[in-house]
Amino acid sequence: MEAAGKEEISVEDEAVDKNIFKDCNKIAFYRRQKQQLSRRSTYKASLDSATIGKDSTKFRIINETTKVPLLAEIYGIEGNIFRLKINEETPLKPRYEVPDVLTSKPSTVRLISCAGDADSLVLTDGKGDLKYHITANPFKIDLVSEEEVVMSINSLGQLYFEHLQIPLEQRATKENKEDTSADTSQEDQDDLGLWEEKFGKFVDIKVNGPASIGLDFSLHGFEHLYGIPQHADSHQLKNTSDGDAYRLYNLDVYGYKIYDKMGIYGSVPYLLAHKLGRTLGIFWLNASETLVEINTEPAVKYTVTQMGPVAAKQKVRCRTDVHWMSESGIIDVFLLMGPTPSDVFKQYSYLTGTQAMPPLFSLGYHQCRWNYEDEQDVKAVDAGFDEHDIPYDVMWLDIEHTEGKRYFTWDKKRFPNPRGMQELLRSKNRKLVVISDPHIKIDPDYSVYVKAKEQGFFVKNHEGGDFEGVCWPGLSSYLDFTNPKVREWYSGLFTFSAYQGSTDILYIWNDMNEPSVFRGPELTMQKNAIHHGNWEHRELHNMYGFYQQMATAEGLIQRSKGKERPFVLTRSFFSGSQKYGAVWTGDNTAEWSYLKISIPMLLTLSITGISFCGADVGGFIGNPEAELLVRWYQAGAYQPFFRGHATMNTKRREPWLFGEEYTQLIREAIRQRYTLLPYWYSLFYCAHVTAQPVMRPLWIEFPEELDTFGVEDEYMLGSALLVHPVTEPKASTVDVFLPGSNEVWYDSKTFAHWEGARTVKVQVALDTIPVFQRGGSIVPIKTTVGKSTGYMTNSPYGLRVALSTKDSAVGEFYLDDGHSFQYLHQKQFLHRKFSFLSGVLMNSCADKRGHYPSKCVVEQIFVLGLRKQPSSVTIRSSDGKDEPVAFTYCAQMATLQLEKLSLNIGADWDVHVQ
Repeated sequence: MEAAGKEEISVEDEAVDKNIFKDCNKIAFYRRQKQQLSRRSTYKASLDSATIGKDSTKFRIINETTKVPLLAEIYGIEGNIFRLKINEETPLKPRYEVPDVLTSKPSTVRLISCAGDADSLVLTDGKGDLKYHITANPFKIDLVSEEEVVMSINSLGQLYFEHLQIPLEQRATKENKEDTSADTSQEDQDDLGLWEEKFGKFVDIKVNGPASIGLDFSLHGFEHLYGIPQHADSHQLKNTSDGDAYRLYNLDVYGYKIYDKMGIYGSVPYLLAHKLGRTLGIFWLNASETLVEINTEPAVKYTVTQMGPVAAKQKVRCRTDVHWMSESGIIDVFLLMGPTPSDVFKQYSYLTGTQAMPPLFSLGYHQCRWNYEDEQDVKAVDAGFDEHDIPYDVMWLDIEHTEGKRYFTWDKKRFPNPRGMQELLRSKNRKLVVISDPHIKIDPDYSVYVKAKEQGFFVKNHEGGDFEGVCWPGLSSYLDFTNPKVREWYSGLFTFSAYQGSTDILYIWNDMNEPSVFRGPELTMQKNAIHHGNWEHRELHNMYGFYQQMATAEGLIQRSKGKERPFVLTRSFFSGSQKYGAVWTGDNTAEWSYLKISIPMLLTLSITGISFCGADVGGFIGNPEAELLVRWYQAGAYQPFFRGHATMNTKRREPWLFGEEYTQLIREAIRQRYTLLPYWYSLFYCAHVTAQPVMRPLWIEFPEELDTFGVEDEYMLGSALLVHPVTEPKASTVDVFLPGSNEVWYDSKTFAHWEGARTVKVQVALDTIPVFQRGGSIVPIKTTVGKSTGYMTNSPYGLRVALSTKDSAVGEFYLDDGHSFQYLHQKQFLHRKFSFLSGVLMNSCADKRGHYPSKCVVEQIFVLGLRKQPSSVTIRSSDGKDEPVAFTYCAQMATLQLEKLSLNIGADWDVHVQ
């Protein structure tokens, strides 16, 4: 959705006006921390006061200058996780600690002391090889693995903690003043934004004064870091310089600038570091505005620790320093110690949850525009897909479908019969998604507003009245989703009785939920607005959209009495948003560079827990040329969330409007998506159960190959498919890197094969999507494509078996009803394992807990890389009977093709290739 009202940004503009938004030097807590840290005030740990309890080890940390104590707590958590919390020992009032993100209270592992005195303390969980070395003066923590320091905390002395203060006007004497203002002139205070912070015409009043925090982490031997979405930037995090930190602050940025570190719609304060032999993660649990500085020091001679002979090992390793700074809250950081990428994904999901299992329809193609004009327009577009034989699953309606931008209503002239419109879609097994934003039009005749107003459900301004801001409906108030009662009430708005005209095929899109406030500072809510519990907005800004998506997903579940899976797309997100649905990359532009940047943006979301992610196909802003639109459909077909979308003043761009040549190309790209739906669905089940990303950077699958660490123009879908979208105009070739010295790769279209560990120059025409199947994998497909996923429920399957250099292959397949929670509650699912070894393809059960009757059959099997023509092929069913099968073998391409089979997908059987 467009970022601002006509007062701020014209919808004709195609680039963000960065003057609307702060850079680091305009952020007061950043300036304060940089200034104070340059003076090198140090902290000392009082280890003689340490108490080692069942759940945690606690000790005091004292600022050497101010003598004000902090309380540190260290926890060992199941699965190779450490947690460090640092808070004021005696704050004036409680400081904000992020609720609702952690899935439950993590199970702790008792840490035991294996050495210690007044100068140092060594802790271990007694299970792994990790040890926690705490040094008292200056305070520092080293995480040691196999006698090697992996990570150091506060080794640069950047621990920073501003204590809550009594407001200046309430202080009786000068002696009561705290350290941050004691020797600072009023002019300096204004410049540093201690009690007031000015930005343009806005003044942020801070009733408790400055409260920012910061801490540094040194990662030894690491120079490849990834994560901390959302930025329109490279997958690998770059070094920052003064004034150039990565910003995590959810903002409505229309036509965001690419290769930039400014914050956009969502925030996940979590990064991963990877090197040969180890992967680790740092999860900084803080929902206030956060900045991250990164500096990689190449391998030079320095000593990172003073541990006798260990120090010698450290002298030539590279090191990356990460400096986290947040405006408020406490230091609450989880250290995910891996050691493999898969381990880190599981550790993060243990804390924040896995990707929600999506309904199958949501993995199909979605057609959206701001806005489809009326019911006739919807009917015509829907018919256009059928007329041009293009499958799709979901029609979307933007804000113009409502009555004056009042959510949960319908424009009576444009959409007089919304149920009838939905029944038309239902007749073709299709769905409808409509928008629901967090702002509520101030209108005494609008029942949603009236009921929320009566119950005090809106965010308050700092004076105690309802916060009011301008968004699409004009003057609006904003629901306080941080309040459990507001979420419960909002969830109830999705019932059929409350949401007149809705049916069970209607799903929801949460937009503008950063929250977007057109005339607010940086187009968002004032930081001193007040939420439930009397918390200021500054404490929890980055979680606001997370809470709306949570409430929306719960509403859709309740609507079905707990039976049906929801689908909710959100623009703003936080750690844990994966539990509630999908995310997209916001208001991109119809330019080649935005197609290209979508790949690293989606890879970054994927590795930080949010597998269900996508970018608007074609670019939201502007008019794509036909070639760009085709290439974007080809890329989008191989990305997790697949939606075409455009802003209101663009030319119409339904897939058939660019001439038959381009219609055919787009049709083929979308059909390839539907052909692969069994594989997509199986990957999402894997993400849901084991937290492994659907879309993966190469370094995850090839963690020991340095050449993969910086690749971001291609990626893996699961472990079987490598995708290299064409992102340059008029391309006739692309250079595809095929990793793995012992791997073989097969072109998914021509079946030509290459050995790995090389770059291949691939010829591409406009109909080419470079996709390669990895040797050793088996990919399930659908052999026929219908109008929508619902039409394909009982259509036959095929298996693409790509043999490894050892003539073997494995794969998995997952199936359930595609829409309910029966897979979870009643174990109504099929989970099958395919394996090819010694000339035998086996279908066996991968999870015996699951039972799901399926009439579907495997009718086609392709075996790629079979170097010898078989003398016979036979099928052995579970009753032991052998049946010969006709086959076709191509010696030139080394492929075996079996057609017209009838093998039940859910039964055990073997195919013997002699």
